[in-house]
Amino acid sequence: MHQPVSLAGALNQALGDALDADDRVVVFGEDVGPLGGVFRVTDGLAARFGPDRVWDSPLAESGIVGTAIGMAMNGLRPVVEMQFDAFAYPAFEQITSHLAKMHNRTRGRVGLPIVVRIPYGGGIGGVEHHCDSSEVYYTHTAGLRVVTCATPSDGYRLLRQAVDSPDPVIFLEPKRRYWTKEPIDRAVDGPELHQARVVQPGRDVTVITYGGTVETALEAARIGRDEGYDLEVVDLRSLSPFDDETVTASVRRTGRAVVVHEAAGFCGYGAEVAARLTEQCFHSLAAPILRVTGYDIPYPPPQLEHHHLPDAERILDAVSRLQWEGEPHHG
Repeated sequence: MHQPVSLAGALNQALGDALDADDRVVVFGEDVGPLGGVFRVTDGLAARFGPDRVWDSPLAESGIVGTAIGMAMNGLRPVVEMQFDAFAYPAFEQITSHLAKMHNRTRGRVGLPIVVRIPYGGGIGGVEHHCDSSEVYYTHTAGLRVVTCATPSDGYRLLRQAVDSPDPVIFLEPKRRYWTKEPIDRAVDGPELHQARVVQPGRDVTVITYGGTVETALEAARIGRDEGYDLEVVDLRSLSPFDDETVTASVRRTGRAVVVHEAAGFCGYGAEVAARLTEQCFHSLAAPILRVTGYDIPYPPPQLEHHHLPDAERILDAVSRLQWEGEPHHG
């Protein structure tokens, strides 16, 4: 029986196994060395692999990504950490203008196998600059893979797959799930890097979500069962590219969909999901696709964040507004 491991612990194991498996892998960022990172995701790696493989960088995010680009051009596979979501914005020019475009710019001759790890999202009592959900900045940029994990097992798998990918990967880690525990088997097989997964089968509504709100959607599914709703929950995992096949198959089957995320609704990731599903599943839909999101405001102070973050009650309220002509299925 495997012992329960937290998401932070699973990511730590994934980095350790990736460093073990490939001498080209290096890990660096702010305080990722002896301290082990703010969330201890790199705890013990500097002592285990030495300062040539794991080291602290200056407090300069643009320099971190720029340095990683140079290393990757010369054969290394860097994994860098942005300490908090909004701390990555100074590196945005390097990410969008160079990391994302080098492969196309060189007609495929230069690849950049770099993983940019970014702790993101709220739910930890943090303040602005520490709780942003910045996924759409990256998903809107062609040339990047953007993924996020919801559980320790999938965090381990996704990070190993990201390090092995020949493409640059933005790896978003939901901070409020860092301490979620479950037994993991450190398996890399299973859904591929670009694939979504159905984590809760259901018949009435497809709830599409990712990262920190997957567990929220599963809670809504548990509560909704008592109200007669049989919810199917899809964890997207890969935000870019988007797994049309898995998601459209679910929506065509249920005929109704709700998209859930923490980020603001206006021009948020859910808008793209709703548009894609409307284009591909229009004749299967029994109701408009609804979104449950964070509000269109800067991230609120800690005492108010529970109003901002989607919860099971708001998800079930959206489900109840999906133009039911009769009683939904009873699971």
